[in-house]
Amino acid sequence: MTKTEDLTRNKKGKRVYLNETETTNLTKKLSEFFESEVEVPRIRVGKQQTIETLISEEALLFAKYLRNEQLKWTPRMCDIF
Repeated sequence: MTKTEDLTRNKKGKRVYLNETETTNLTKKLSEFFESEVEVPRIRVGKQQTIETLISEEALLFAKYLRNEQLKWTPRMCDIF
């Protein structure tokens, strides 16, 4: 669905919106993506994990680095994407 909206006082632009079916499909696909597994060792146990867990673990490791609880932080996600 396309709508014309005011961007500034003198300028209009078109914006595309998803209908309910497309929104539901996109949400399901995104959820499936975050639940897919990657070959990155977990912090504690295991050699693979879901993308959702990987993001959470990276945030935890980065927070430890920012609080000076760890001397070094290197993102583990760079090798995947």
